[in-house]
Amino acid sequence: MSVSPLRPFIFGIYPGGPVGAETGLLQGLPDDPSKIHPLLDDLQGNTRPFIIRCYESFQDTGSSLATIASAPQNYAQYARQDIRPLDLVLQFRSASGDVPAYLDFVRSRINEHHNLLYSIQITEEPNFTNGPNIIDGPYPNVQRAVVEGVIAAKTTLRALGASHVKVGFNATPTFGPGEAFWSSLKSIATPDFFNALDYVGLDFFPDVFRPVSPPGTPGDLTSSVIGILETMRHTWLPAASISSHIPIHITEHGWPTAPNRSLAQQAETLETVIRTIHTLSDRLNIDRYTLFDLRDVVHPDPTGQSHLFNFFGITDADYNPKPAYSIVRTLIQEFGPQ
Repeated sequence: MSVSPLRPFIFGIYPGGPVGAETGLLQGLPDDPSKIHPLLDDLQGNTRPFIIRCYESFQDTGSSLATIASAPQNYAQYARQDIRPLDLVLQFRSASGDVPAYLDFVRSRINEHHNLLYSIQITEEPNFTNGPNIIDGPYPNVQRAVVEGVIAAKTTLRALGASHVKVGFNATPTFGPGEAFWSSLKSIATPDFFNALDYVGLDFFPDVFRPVSPPGTPGDLTSSVIGILETMRHTWLPAASISSHIPIHITEHGWPTAPNRSLAQQAETLETVIRTIHTLSDRLNIDRYTLFDLRDVVHPDPTGQSHLFNFFGITDADYNPKPAYSIVRTLIQEFGPQ
């Protein structure tokens, strides 16, 4: 096994089944913890820590979204203190824009889980204002929720003696008018916000929403990854006055399989992206990579009509590994802290 001269790279994974899409949440076969635990052990190997990504949502009373408030269900069962801690995403899906109630929600979840936490992410993709209602960008006051939520989270953690838990928010690549999120965030940010902020996350899925060019040509997979990460570090974050000392965390990345997207392509794509990110980790200050996700939501539809996002898993819906599984496991051992 080769040894990287770059910084150790923290890895994580979302171990649940439900996946968000533009049509809403895709739900198929229920999660099976008896199969998830051995796969997490195998992927982690000797790496410490290995992060479990999970989601819980603040919603107005009576919201139609209330039945899908957390993913995976009972997420704390997958955590092992210090060895396999949680990256807990606290979503803001309040149609009324109720920031004070959201802050109470943030404090309560931190009080409940602080001993299991690696990080707290305040909101999910707040910059994606035209996105579906399963992410936070479309909701009113979401930028206030980011600023005040980061401050409330860090203040709560400090009071609990858990200031080592990282607090941040994330975004997804947006260009054109969508870039205004960053300057708008700057206009309401406060010194307390910047002092509490430990990282900014990025959800990105090269060659999923838009195809990339063939390898070795402008706009190929590698150059697309580099371009997005360079833009985040040198354009988006400075527009919000976020220092280069604040690390970037890759909070979601994956590549789904389909009849025209082979298992071998998934393995090759994940390896290319992970190696490219790691190569940039020192120069662009990138600390962590989280894979989305462990398993497919459903079995493949012979007609090919199933939504593409059902098949992000590195195992199939029955937890049988795809070829990408062994690639990811190898990279975790190669780059992860031992």
